[in-house]
Parts: sequence; C-alpha cells; structure tokens
Amino acid sequence: MNEKQKMLAGDLYLASDPDLVADRLRARKLLHEYNSTMPDLTAKRSQILQDLFGSIGPEYEIEPPFYCDYGYNIFAGRKFYVNFGCVILDCNRVTIGDNVLMAPYVQVYTAYHPTDPALRMSGRELAAPVTIGDNVWIGGGVIILPGVTIGSNTTIGAGSVVTKNIPDNVVAAGNPCRIIKSLK
Repeated sequence: MNEKQKMLAGDLYLASDPDLVADRLRARKLLHEYNSTMPDLTAKRSQILQDLFGSIGPEYEIEPPFYCDYGYNIFAGRKFYVNFGCVILDCNRVTIGDNVLMAPYVQVYTAYHPTDPALRMSGRELAAPVTIGDNVWIGGGVIILPGVTIGSNTTIGAGSVVTKNIPDNVVAAGNPCRIIKSLK
C-alpha cells in the first residue's frame, strides 16, 4: 500500500510522503484563494469548494476562513452551513449529512499521533474517520476527535470535546461530551 492508502485505511503512514505533501499543497492553494475571495463572488467560491471537497451537496455556505488538510476526504450533504474559523483535518474520510450547521471555530480531527514516544518520533501518524449525521447542530468551539460518529437530529453544545460516539436524537455537551437529554 502507498502512504495515502495506509492513511485512509487507518494504518500508520508518513505524512511527509511526497504525494501527500503535494496533495496538501494543492489544498492550501485552493484554501488561500477561497479565504481571500471577495464575499460577493459566490460563484467563484462555490467552484473552489467543488474543486476542493470530495463532494458537497447543493445549498451550502462556508464562511472564511476555512481550513482543511486535503479537502478530497470531505463529503458533505445538502444544506451545509459552516461559520467562521472551521478546521477539518481530513486525513481520513469526514462524512457530513444533510442539514448540518456548524457554529464558529468548530474543529473536526481525523488525524492523531501514536502515544508511544518512539513510534511518534518515527514521523508516522494515524487517522480515523468522522461521521456526522443529518439535522445536526454543532455549537461554537466544539472539538470532534478521530473515529467519532455523531448521530442524526443531535445537538452538540458549545465548547464540547466529543471523544466518543453520540447517538441520534440527543442533546450532548461538556468535556468530555456526554448526553444531557434525549429528544425522543
């Protein structure tokens, strides 16, 4: 397997691989263009996001600045809204359902490092996918960690750190994020 295949499989990989470095540079160039585009140039902004993302449904708005690693690992549904300052480290797949709203400064991390110091010093990294269901509201400053799934019709309160899966139809908040109430 090449390093990209290892990355997407959740295996240890070298982010310094020349192909991955080139892919991140491509994303940085598109993000620079997107983040510096005048607000009224909506068609241009839309085209940049179409070029950047793996896929994005109709009716979306992402407020600059927006940052990601590769872009092509982000798959967003329709009616997707992202407020200012979002970071998505998409070293693995990030799947975002329909009608998802993200407040300012949401961070979605698929990337992480080995806890063993010797292994970490070897320069190898890991990544696990993140999935966000339909009709989800993610409050300001939320951090979503690698491997997490957030269920549909769920609200994540501002400032939460989502370390484990959150089911459908709940309100959850805190650090670590936990269910506060069920919506059933």
